[in-house]
Amino acid sequence: MKKLFLLLFAITFVFTNAQTKGFYENVQKKNVSKVLDDLNAYAASADFKNYFDLFAEESTFIGTDASEIWNKKEFMAYAKPHFDKGKAWSFKSLKRNITFSKDGKYAWFDELLETQMKICRGSGVLEKIGNTWKIRQYVLSMTIPNEVSNDVIKIKSELETRKIEELKK
Repeated sequence: MKKLFLLLFAITFVFTNAQTKGFYENVQKKNVSKVLDDLNAYAASADFKNYFDLFAEESTFIGTDASEIWNKKEFMAYAKPHFDKGKAWSFKSLKRNITFSKDGKYAWFDELLETQMKICRGSGVLEKIGNTWKIRQYVLSMTIPNEVSNDVIKIKSELETRKIEELKK
């Protein structure tokens, strides 16, 4: 009888713990998704303050051009004139994946975005600071369909050959 009780207790503990973890992860996915959705909404409405409040103080934004690797302050300086026009950029998530570190303090994501550049990919890392998720790194990249990649390589070849030489110095 004692063995049966211990077995039932162990099964109940494992099942309850798995449910709690699943619930916690689902809640946190919604919280991270809200940060990313708000990021897109704030850019579309040119809400500079709220947009940049979503980034951690020590964060990095990596844009589509090889030269675009900015800390928060540099990214703010780049973005300010765009926001001042009344609409920065308009991105809409089409598909998003979110994964968490085992300790639940970090989340990383990748998503396909509908943008003025057509389909782009956003990816990055968020950190839970206190009870708030903050973006630590955001990477924006343009997707290139395989069918046209050779054409794109030809178009960018001369420019990027020069950039490669600069970077090697």
